Amino acid sequence: MKPRIPYTQPSITELEVRYATDAAANGWGERCYDYIHRFEDTFKAHLGVDYAIATSSCTGALHMGMAALGIGPGDEVILADTNWIATAAPIVHLGAKPVFVDILADSWCLDPDRVEQAITPKTKAIVAVHLYGNLCDMDRLLAIGERHGIPVIEDAAEAIGSVYHGQRAGSMGRIGAFSFHGTKTLTTGEGGIFVTNDAELYERVLTLSNHGRARGQTKQFWPDLVGFKYKMSNIQAAIGCAQMERIEELIVRKRGILAAYKNGLSSLDYLYMNHEPEGIINGAWMPTVVFDPSSGITREKLQAAFSLENIDARVFFWPLSSLPPFDDKCFESLASSIADRAVNLPSYHEMTHEDIQRVCDAIIALGTK
Repeated sequence: MKPRIPYTQPSITELEVRYATDAAANGWGERCYDYIHRFEDTFKAHLGVDYAIATSSCTGALHMGMAALGIGPGDEVILADTNWIATAAPIVHLGAKPVFVDILADSWCLDPDRVEQAITPKTKAIVAVHLYGNLCDMDRLLAIGERHGIPVIEDAAEAIGSVYHGQRAGSMGRIGAFSFHGTKTLTTGEGGIFVTNDAELYERVLTLSNHGRARGQTKQFWPDLVGFKYKMSNIQAAIGCAQMERIEELIVRKRGILAAYKNGLSSLDYLYMNHEPEGIINGAWMPTVVFDPSSGITREKLQAAFSLENIDARVFFWPLSSLPPFDDKCFESLASSIADRAVNLPSYHEMTHEDIQRVCDAIIALGTK
């Protein structure tokens, strides 16, 4: 049998091992936050933002950010129907209602026209999720938010390395949140980060992140409100510090893999891949193929073909509106249509040219049947 091609795995070197070992051996007592603070500082410098708080997950970062914005029972939050449930979960946990709208055909991200149509007096935020490295139309979404007095939250979990007209993904909204899960371009194993340029909002999230204990509180173990426990560990942050020293290398490799796929599949006119219009740099977290309906190629057919070749792959996100927790009676939409004819391709950093060619050959062969 041909060797397995996994869809993803992290790029870990001796540098990450050395930093993690130091954190495990010496990162206690007065040094228990050293790598965490270092990671926060390097990440916010890379992103070009004023404040950052490392968290145990992107979901946690979103949860605290939304709570700090005052989102709660009776409120509505608009987001794209094509998403992982992690974006919607904090909205539900806070007692608010996620409002799903359709996506654009080229970027697979939030459709600004649908966003504007969905705004009601109950709308408390818009969540712009940058999907698979593709970027939302931030100019239009920010303009809509400003016009209606609604904050725009960037879920940039999948967009490290993506740049929108000179501004890095996650740096443009009122809040930005990133994921460092083991599948991501930059990893800490599990983990995330909250970022903002709003000093007051940062202080609120900082308090929430420490079980509600405000930074200026002089009484020991005195919480001023009920907060959260979404902290990143010092050992995780140590791995993150090493990854940040390699961040450009990691991004370049991801972009190179996407470029190789596009080149290898350029002869096929019945599929398209991750969007990169003028002025946009796609961080290429997850190269994705979407087949034209006329091709007759479905998610199941491609998965079966990959299975025969011992190639792993991920399905395109199901529309959230179709899932049991929401049961919104999935409407006829682009989000629903694309999910049936799209797959995320393997894109781990150490992929060889031969690995990429094997994947391309399997896709090309399927199209000739």
